[in-house]
Amino acid sequence: LGFNIVGGVDQQYVENDSGIYVSKIKEDGAAALDGRLQEGDKILAINGVKLEERTHKAAVDLFRTAGEDVELRILKKV
Repeated sequence: LGFNIVGGVDQQYVENDSGIYVSKIKEDGAAALDGRLQEGDKILAINGVKLEERTHKAAVDLFRTAGEDVELRILKKV
């Protein structure tokens, strides 16, 4: 997908927030080419599956099995 994530209930990235965040957009990856996803964005759901209250590994596993066409629900970084 072309990006890295941080966060999860077991690895909070933002204090008192167990959400999953975009930590890095990889050059020439799908996310960079698309241009909508930015570092610091919070990912709320992937393909309709909410990411709240998930461990980091559980979130990574969802991304790994997401398939070719991926729909993300995002809370843009302010």
